[in-house]
Amino acid sequence: MIEFQNVYKNYRVAGLDIPALQPTNLRIEPGQIFGLIGHSGAGKSTLLRLINRLEPCSGGRILVDGIEVTALDAAGLLGFRRQVGMIFQHFNLLASKTVADNVALPLKLAGELSGKQIQQRVSELLERVGLSEHAQRYPAQLSGGQKQRVGIARALATKPKILLCDEATSALDPQTTVQVLQLLAEINRELNLTIVLITHEMDVIRRVCDRVAVMDAGAIVEQGPVTEVFLHPQHPTTKGFVQDAEQIDESEQRDDFAHVPGRILRLTFQGQATYAPLLGRVARETGVDYSILAGRIDHIKDTPYGQLTLALTGGDFAAALARFDAGDVHVEVLR
Repeated sequence: MIEFQNVYKNYRVAGLDIPALQPTNLRIEPGQIFGLIGHSGAGKSTLLRLINRLEPCSGGRILVDGIEVTALDAAGLLGFRRQVGMIFQHFNLLASKTVADNVALPLKLAGELSGKQIQQRVSELLERVGLSEHAQRYPAQLSGGQKQRVGIARALATKPKILLCDEATSALDPQTTVQVLQLLAEINRELNLTIVLITHEMDVIRRVCDRVAVMDAGAIVEQGPVTEVFLHPQHPTTKGFVQDAEQIDESEQRDDFAHVPGRILRLTFQGQATYAPLLGRVARETGVDYSILAGRIDHIKDTPYGQLTLALTGGDFAAALARFDAGDVHVEVLR
């Protein structure tokens, strides 16, 4: 659905080219929820805004659903943008217009539907986001979560193929964030809409995304399925995000484990292996004793996962490793 071919972006400042996005190659498949994560200034907002050419790229090619966006003239770009909805961090609603009028605005600007058709479409959208009863209210009368739902309804008004979310949950409290993410996941499933979502929170990525790209200093430093990137991060930036999300301090853990006897392992389970009674079976069959030093069980989108840090003593250590491996468990020997 979206392909970047050696795309880069520079800003001209005081006669100098300042790179905001390094040469980037990227593919996003139809129907995916694709996450972009990075700290402030990493280049993720720049990358997002290149997709619908709110920012022109400095070089390279961008293809969206087979259309070379970088080659479109003004008329072509206007038509293309109707296929791309956008949700903003601070909602960007018009304070002087009602909820219904805010949602209707892109339809009125497009000029393709009658007043009655626009009214019907707005009613459908407000019902989808759970705001039918608020149609005649104004933004100042809404909570942050309700404002963002209006923003989502407005972004869906022209039946886009792609939804771009620019820090769509950053201004919301944790509970409201979960509700908005659930709504985006429902929209993705029901409409098979491709969603590109940028955030600085790994928990947002874990809850809804299929794939993720991690950005640092204008470059993608790691990307892949969320399960792989979240459970086995490779780049220091990615590791930092995961540790923050899971409230893990590896230096503290190393100090805590320094006086623990035996060999120390980290086991990672995914899917049904998460619930298998593997530890007891391995202990019985190989004679090892184990202590659980740390662990967590949760979900990455719809996939259950678990990670356990164990200390093993006695018995046949090599045989225990082999049985863990045979049980579809990823094993890291930490010590």
